[in-house]
Amino acid sequence: MTNAPHLHPDRFFPVAEPARSVARDLYAAVKDLPLICPHGHTDPEWFAANDRFSDPAALFLTPDHYVLRMLRSRGLSYDDLGVPRKDGKPVTAGRDAWRLFAANYYLFAGTPSKTWVDHSLQLTFGINEELGPDTADAIYDVVDKRLGDPDLLPLAILDRANVETIATTEFALDPLQHHARLADRGLIGRVRTTYRPDDVTDASRPAIADNLQRLGEVTGENITTWGGLINAHRSRREFFRRFGAVATDHGVPTANTADLPMVEKQALLDKVLAGRHDAVDAELFRAQMLTEMALLSVDDGMVMQIHAGSRRNTDPLLMAERGTDLGADIPGTTDYVTGMRALLGRCGNEPNLRIIMFVLDETTYARELAPMAGYWPSLMIGPPWWFHDSPQGIRRYLDQVVETAGFYNLAGFNDDTRALLSIPARHDVWRREVSGFLGRWVGEHRLSAATAQDLAKHLSYTAAKDAYRLN
Repeated sequence: MTNAPHLHPDRFFPVAEPARSVARDLYAAVKDLPLICPHGHTDPEWFAANDRFSDPAALFLTPDHYVLRMLRSRGLSYDDLGVPRKDGKPVTAGRDAWRLFAANYYLFAGTPSKTWVDHSLQLTFGINEELGPDTADAIYDVVDKRLGDPDLLPLAILDRANVETIATTEFALDPLQHHARLADRGLIGRVRTTYRPDDVTDASRPAIADNLQRLGEVTGENITTWGGLINAHRSRREFFRRFGAVATDHGVPTANTADLPMVEKQALLDKVLAGRHDAVDAELFRAQMLTEMALLSVDDGMVMQIHAGSRRNTDPLLMAERGTDLGADIPGTTDYVTGMRALLGRCGNEPNLRIIMFVLDETTYARELAPMAGYWPSLMIGPPWWFHDSPQGIRRYLDQVVETAGFYNLAGFNDDTRALLSIPARHDVWRREVSGFLGRWVGEHRLSAATAQDLAKHLSYTAAKDAYRLN
């Protein structure tokens, strides 16, 4: 292994002076701040069990749908990449899957995935060589050996990354057994859950009627009435808050909301429970439930996250073979202004309501989200998400939203990942890009150096704590 790092210390900084020097100084002041991770998809069992990861592929490859989708796009088999199958048939073992990953690592040139993997290998394992077919086994052996060390167990990784708090995301019917184990160890707060009710609010799901019945059983509420259904959600939200939840999360294909009269809400629920609903009914049910979740947030103060615009699980073969969240999701157009009209008309001025808007349709940033957050006190703009959680995506985001929404209507950064070691890498990219953006503005005399220093710290740390009411 060579000792010459291939990650440049000035990566992502502006080329020209004085912006580069300002960016260096700003980054130096924020790079070691604690990480606030208020939204993500790491497995809570990792932290509850605190066991070693089985092998390097289980850490870097199989949980990371960003990596998997690129390899899939070049015709590589998920069997050969070691991704488990629903039918239990064998798939390639870790080392061979890793070799295949390394042999095709060149495909990731220019992608954020390469930045995250390179950062993780260098900062966590001291590996400065490029991953490739000639280094695959040597890097695998270094990582595999280190995974057994106490400082590479999941909770220790949080310590190494200086993670102050991290949120996982669970569906409404999840029993939260892993969080219960964490509670027994006094770790709730360091690790917390998030209430994601899509399993009982998305009527396009085949099991929606069964899920609603289960919701009634676990809460003791009569979900055949609209009032009973909402009380069931109220009960589950309270249960999730016992395990640290400060937020809800709603993964919806559109931002549509509704505010129906009670008789129409009950008729809609009757259709869903009887399985007589169509696609139009499913969309209306989902739209009404977003408004209902906002009303519950007015009552209990939970921050509402709306992740709109993903067309999920678009490959039916992959879905049938292996399940969800493996790379086949594709962005779609999103209309927040029209979609949110009913919700905002009902409760957009409520002082206890906070909604963080995420979008995969970048055309909405300057046209819709920035003006909306620049007016409605209940709205904030979430950071660049998913396909846009990248250096260029962050630059486009800041360019489009700041002049209209300002800096203080932004929710800071969250990493939104299933790959544990990519968390500090993603935050590092955000902090570098924020420093570069502010450095350019200082160089153009649009901001003072002192203001830029305050903003760099705010956007790197304080903004997420404030947005998610973690103070």
